[in-house]
Amino acid sequence: MESAAKRAKVDYFPSVGRIQYEGPENTNPLAFKYYNADEVIMGKPMREWCRFSVAWWHTFNGQMGTDPFSNTKTHLRPWDRGGSLETYLERVDVAFEFFQKLGVDYYCFHDLDVAPQGDSLEEFQKNLDVVTDKLLRKQQETGIKLLWGTQNLFSNNRYKDGAATAPEFDAFAYGCAQTKKMLDVGKKLGAANHIFWGGREGFMTPLNTKVRDDMDHMAAFLRMAVDYKKKIGFDAQFCVEPKPREPMAHQYDYDAQTVIGFLHSYGLEKEFKLNIEPNHTTLAGHDYEHDLRMASACGMLGSIDCNAGQPYLGWDTDEFPSDPRKALLSMLIVVQQGGIAPGGAPRLDRRSVAESSTPPLVHSEATTLIASSAARAPTSRTCSSHTSGAWTASHEA
Repeated sequence: MESAAKRAKVDYFPSVGRIQYEGPENTNPLAFKYYNADEVIMGKPMREWCRFSVAWWHTFNGQMGTDPFSNTKTHLRPWDRGGSLETYLERVDVAFEFFQKLGVDYYCFHDLDVAPQGDSLEEFQKNLDVVTDKLLRKQQETGIKLLWGTQNLFSNNRYKDGAATAPEFDAFAYGCAQTKKMLDVGKKLGAANHIFWGGREGFMTPLNTKVRDDMDHMAAFLRMAVDYKKKIGFDAQFCVEPKPREPMAHQYDYDAQTVIGFLHSYGLEKEFKLNIEPNHTTLAGHDYEHDLRMASACGMLGSIDCNAGQPYLGWDTDEFPSDPRKALLSMLIVVQQGGIAPGGAPRLDRRSVAESSTPPLVHSEATTLIASSAARAPTSRTCSSHTSGAWTASHEA
């Protein structure tokens, strides 16, 4: 099935070598000015403060770069030749060459990103076995690791009313089967985390929704995932990713405090942390760094999807962060809690759209500069001591 892998090795990016750190004065557009992966700051190398990973769905999913108003595919890449298993296998070669040349240590994906669904669940899972066998070989060859895996329970039409909260039992059962398989895949590939994003766990209108039943079902779904994780001996960190809306009018995992409250209500608070995407936070009407702060304050900040949106748009645009003040405040939270492992901060979660022009290299550089500034900033220590002193004085008064 793997004829592409048996052909002579192909260099998909022949004009690009491995991206190296060359210092702030260099003028090479394909070199790092600030990201020195092995530079130690406050006892950790920069690669551990940042734990960069590449999001497969925004980088190697064949549908990325499709114009939403014409369905025209604007990114024409030679390795995207349709939806065959052969194409998905070739993307693995492309992806790992990209990871190595960029110098990242991690990647992450949904099940639908890396394997074709086929005509049945059985075929889909067989395809996943074939592709993840190759992913495992590539990890062993390169040392690149899986930061996290997850299941896509929102794209297929069967999930129009949710998966964990679906009123149709077949949709619920199919979602359980996908999740079970991805937990097996996560263990196979040594994933450090497993993410739960309930994109359709909510409602368009409450008038035809039994809200409490939905939440009970979602809790039961998460509890089954925890039980299966323990059964197979999978030691990854579980994270729920909050988002207030889109595609549903209201999602049950609205923001960080909503998710934390939900987990406590159902006795799941010791089994999950949160994966925060600040673009989702701003959609909920909060400041960019708000959910990071609230999750960290509760000891539940597990990982970060570091992206941003346009404040004047009401949808999830998945752009690289461009406000240095907001990014600095975000990384300061990571520094103050001592890092983000086993999660990642940040992930290169940037949507490839028709007008995309900013490469991941720029994002890595900007984030590194901000991370090192946060680690070195007097406020990273001074604010903590000042806050502790203020609270002590208040309680003693």
